[in-house]
Amino acid sequence: MDTRQALLVDAFTDEPLAGNAAGVVPDGDGLDDEQMQAVAAELGASETVFLRESDAADRAIRYFTPKTEVDMCGHATIASHAYLYERGEIDAGEHTLETEAGVLDIEVTDDGGVWMTQNQPEIRRVDLDYDRVADALGIDVAALEDVGADLPLARSTTGLPFLVVPVNFMEHLSALDPDMRAIEDLSHEFDTAGVYAFTFDTLEQESTLHGRMFAPKEGVPEDPVTGTASGAVGAYLREFEAFDDLPDEMIFEQGYFVDRPGTVYVEVGAEIRVGGWAVTALDGDLVVPDTESDDIIEV
Repeated sequence: MDTRQALLVDAFTDEPLAGNAAGVVPDGDGLDDEQMQAVAAELGASETVFLRESDAADRAIRYFTPKTEVDMCGHATIASHAYLYERGEIDAGEHTLETEAGVLDIEVTDDGGVWMTQNQPEIRRVDLDYDRVADALGIDVAALEDVGADLPLARSTTGLPFLVVPVNFMEHLSALDPDMRAIEDLSHEFDTAGVYAFTFDTLEQESTLHGRMFAPKEGVPEDPVTGTASGAVGAYLREFEAFDDLPDEMIFEQGYFVDRPGTVYVEVGAEIRVGGWAVTALDGDLVVPDTESDDIIEV
């Protein structure tokens, strides 16, 4: 049987069992789509990444949720490069990464932080009734219409698209009671990975905003901390002039309401970059079944 090293690495945190856990398979070469999907389902992280050889970049990567493949994932990119640096397999400095969304630039700092450059943003307002969004999120429509006078509902992507929904106060964001079927329908209709709701009320004084992200279409009911969405929302804030003077570096907090708090650092300039740290929580071997086999993966 084919045995591969498999890890769970917690991203956007410096504490284990916090932030967003990513499955990491350092040697993904030779695994087909069915095997990678089976491994991702078995590990159960919101995304599992498979590192592979590349002719176009320093390395290639494939991202799978427990349900499907996605083009890009911020926290799993941070997690995989933090692990490679921790093990001495890569040095601090600039790296390139081939993804289904294109070749991305990655920077690893001397203290183990990882910065991921995302694609140039594409942002557009969406024609969507506030009552429908409120019903999907389980929130009073006034909490959306209040802030919506200045910041609209919009689809924003820097490689992976999200429906961005501003909420007026933390008390409303914290009390969300999402209808996952309705959110999945919205995600299909507007061709997004999920819905990112945020408020400028924060739990930590230094934070810029507090976000929650729901992606049932991708098999992730609520994602603890979402790097790709953070970049897309950072670009959204610039597009719709949320600040008189956009900070050089923003801090997004997320994951507190699923007991996985984490922090994403976001830079919105000539390039969109998200960064953070990661901690290895689990390291072991995993037996991958043959493609034709229906056997359960053994850990």
